[in-house]
Amino acid sequence: MTEGRRPGPVLEAAFFARSAEEVARALVGAVLRSDIDGATVTGRIVETEAYVGPRDPASHAAERHGRTARNGSMFGRPGIAYVYRSYGVHWCLNVVTDRLDYPAAVLIRAVEPLSGVDIMERRRGTAVRNLARGPGRLTQAFGITGALDGHPLDRPPLTLHAAPENEGLDIATGPRVGISRAVDWPLRFWLRGSPWVSR
Repeated sequence: MTEGRRPGPVLEAAFFARSAEEVARALVGAVLRSDIDGATVTGRIVETEAYVGPRDPASHAAERHGRTARNGSMFGRPGIAYVYRSYGVHWCLNVVTDRLDYPAAVLIRAVEPLSGVDIMERRRGTAVRNLARGPGRLTQAFGITGALDGHPLDRPPLTLHAAPENEGLDIATGPRVGISRAVDWPLRFWLRGSPWVSR
């Protein structure tokens, strides 16, 4: 954990206007900031997964599903949040990518806590190591709920910031986890060696 690391500039919509696979890799090392309920917490993203469009059978917006009330934000403009509840229990944070009306997104799977650790601990009621390892833990630690579905991630209370300059990252690639379709597609990206990765 690196207390005091300052987030870079806010990532604007243009950053997300490319394939989900490209964005998922580029987000490793970026900083997530939450100012929800007036409490600031930040974390460095260490793990992501790409869901690459309607022909991705693991996507909530796969062709067999089409557009629904649940996945509507995935069809929005790049750079907004898609927040859904997994198994009726945990909220999960995604960022919409590519282009308007093309449903692609990146799931933020894990972050390394940087600041506001005491706030995360109160929200999670658990040890530091498990504060944000996994998408459900992450949203709880950052105070993220379905109220932020469709929220533009270039403005408070939830923002994404560029990684610190000149930071050499060793990014690993492999299959996505927790899905039953297209399980062998290498669309999960993580910071190699990070203890904060979900698995």
